[in-house]
Amino acid sequence: MNRNPVYLALDLPRLDAAEALARKVSGHIGGIKLGLEFFCAHGHHGVHELHKLGLPIFLDLKLHDIPNTVAAAMQAIHVLEPAIVTIHAAGGRAMMEDAKAAAGENCKVVAVTVLTSLDDDDLTAIGVSADPHAQALRLAELAHSAGLDGIVCSGHEVGAVHKQWKDGFFVVPGLRPAEGKTGDQKRIVTPRQARDNGASVLVIGRPISRAEDPLAAARSIEATL
Repeated sequence: MNRNPVYLALDLPRLDAAEALARKVSGHIGGIKLGLEFFCAHGHHGVHELHKLGLPIFLDLKLHDIPNTVAAAMQAIHVLEPAIVTIHAAGGRAMMEDAKAAAGENCKVVAVTVLTSLDDDDLTAIGVSADPHAQALRLAELAHSAGLDGIVCSGHEVGAVHKQWKDGFFVVPGLRPAEGKTGDQKRIVTPRQARDNGASVLVIGRPISRAEDPLAAARSIEATL
């Protein structure tokens, strides 16, 4: 992995715009995160095009289905050589085990615990009695026991998870610089706080992609790390 922990979330509808933005800030990020919006719009072709920039690719697909289907999906993306792929911890142990077994040799498989857009009320509404912190730790333990490389969690949980999983690989989204807007994220911290608490990868999107000067924004975030 690149020593710069910042992965730019490039969920843009136009491939040319995504490429241009990634190229502009490529010297100040460690990788590129491509999520569902990008993958559904541009598929394998889009991923191949962004690979040309020479940065690691993080496919944030959040796979969640029966074990056989998730394993087949993992095998189908081998050709894309992703550095990181996400699945949902809520898919259960068997699904996570099969996903890891089917992943490429150099691909880290990480499990999404609790989405950073969810708070206590949201979890209660879907029948989860635990608060986000407790739920994230529970799912992290399950992912660890299933042999995954790590998890995705908010900056509020990463410190506690790091204490119980010393060699885990932790992806933290929902990050905002100290002066940034929160948008639809409810459980956020700054990139520096997340890094200090044990984050391996810092996923940052809008604070860079929607900045008036994306290059200056990327440089500013990098300088805090």
